[in-house]
Formats: sequence, C-alpha cells, structure tokens
Amino acid sequence: MSRYRVQPFDTSRTHTYPLSSRPSKVSVESFGRPHKRGGTVAEFLSGLPQFLGARNLRDLALAIGKARAEGKPVLWGLGAHVIKTGLSPILIDLMDRGFVAGIALNGAGVIHDFEIATAGSTSEDVESQLERGDFGMAEETGLWINSAISEGTAAGLGIGESLGRYLAQVRPPFGDCSLLLQSYLRSIPATVHVTIGADIIHNHPACSPGDTGEASHRDFRLFASLVAGLDGGGVYLNCGSAVTLPEVFLKCVTLVRNSGQPLRDFTTANLDFIQHYRPNENVIKRPVKTGGRGIAITGHHEILVPLLAAWLIEISVESGNSAE
Repeated sequence: MSRYRVQPFDTSRTHTYPLSSRPSKVSVESFGRPHKRGGTVAEFLSGLPQFLGARNLRDLALAIGKARAEGKPVLWGLGAHVIKTGLSPILIDLMDRGFVAGIALNGAGVIHDFEIATAGSTSEDVESQLERGDFGMAEETGLWINSAISEGTAAGLGIGESLGRYLAQVRPPFGDCSLLLQSYLRSIPATVHVTIGADIIHNHPACSPGDTGEASHRDFRLFASLVAGLDGGGVYLNCGSAVTLPEVFLKCVTLVRNSGQPLRDFTTANLDFIQHYRPNENVIKRPVKTGGRGIAITGHHEILVPLLAAWLIEISVESGNSAE
C-alpha cells in the first residue's frame, strides 16, 4: 500500500482516435532510397530523404535555379574557410553556368585566394609562426596585395576589382583557381569587406589605411547595388562568415530600403558547420521577415557546396539549360 495521498491518474475515461485520421509529418513516401553501385549523381540526389537538411538543400537549389531562370541574381558571401577547403574550382564552374552574379569576400578570403593564385598554396602554421613573430609577414603577400589596392584606388576601383585587375596583368601560374581573377575575367563583380587590423596585410609597411578604407567602402556600395537586385526572387548565400559578411549584408539591406527601393520576396541561406548568432539573425531571419525565406543548412563547406553545385547542375540538365 502506497503511503502517498495522491493516487495515480485514472486513465479509464481517456479517449483515442484512429491513427489513419491523424495528420503526420513523416511518411514513407519521403524516405530515402539506398544508393546503388554505379548509380548517377542525379539518382543519388533524388534518393535523399525529403526531410530537414536534405529538404532544405533541395529547396535552396530550386530557389537558385528559379532565380537564374527568371534573371534574378544569385550572390555568394564567402568566408576564408570556403577558399581554404578547395572549393574555388567548383564556384568558378558555377560562374560559367550562370549561378553566380556576384561574390563578397572578407579580408582573409582575399589573402588566401591571392596566395593560391600566385603560389599555389596558402594557410600558414599560425602557432609556430607567431612564436617567431613571423605570422602574416610574407613579403609578397603584403606588398603585392597592398600595392594593387593602392593602384586600384587611384583608378576609382574597389578592392575586389583592383586585385582582379592586378592578377589579370601578372598572369599568375595558378590563376585558374582564383575567384578574384576568374570573376574579373568574366566581369562578375567581386567585393571585399575588410576590418582594419584583422588581416595580416595590415601589418605590412606597404599598407595604406586610407586606400584600403576607401576601396572597401566603394565595394560596400557596389555590394548594396547587387543586393538591391535581389528584390522579387534573388538568392543570397552566406557561406562561412560568422560576423563580417552578415553585418555587411544587413547594412546593405537597410541602405537599399532606406533609399526607397523595394527589397522583398527573396531567399537567403547560411551554410556553415556551426549556426552562429549573426548569420541566423542578419541573414536568415531579419531581412526576409516581411517577405521571402531564410534557409539554414549545417555541415562542412567541403561537403555542402559540392552537393549544392551538383544539384544545380542536375537542375540545369533537367531544364535544358546546361552550360556543358
């Protein structure tokens, strides 16, 4: 006999209903299909489950495909990690397929892209270099990038176009892997958004803070013009930037709307292995609160971006718009 005064709840008067009458969120029609050896990429993608991340990736691919078909821009905001993980050739291929109308980089992304173009390698061992006081002090990186920025600023260019023009002039040995160079050769706007003091090239004696600031501000205004084109169906993807590019994007959104231009009904996405505060608020939620959709997809860039690119290519083939 229990010593408690409270008795277990009496379930004799509860009622039930037929399972068949209940709306359910999951059904076998949306389940994944096992991949078969020798199967095509299209078969693999169509066999993914239609839930959560897989569904979000599919929805993003469809939004990008729709934007391209309707002549709306697809803009890519890229953190340095995207470049360091070897994704530039995939993004350059998407340029040629019409899936890139503009790219925005932070300062670190520029450094890695530039070093890849000129040396074929990048990303130093920070701890060992820092101990010796050598971190970020490679002569060519600091001198060439800063000189190109100053020369471009004098010509009225932003950082992205300045560096693209410089690389086109010197024809670096690994330029086919450079987003800066390849976007420049295709007349696809590339903008660069720096934080003074956060990038290794700001330590170099060739750095001109005035030129860097002026050129970066020009790129900010150029990016705002690109963002204005998102109205009515464009897509913006933030890939691997936790702070700088989400803040820049939000400021561009308010600048466009403040000027009286409409900016509604577009798609935003954040692709990263951690969903940070600023991308969620400044990319996924706030800009599309009154019209549009934000999509968050969590995973490693070196897996997500190739998967997304494959989906876009297959969409192109299905619609008869293949660049191949």
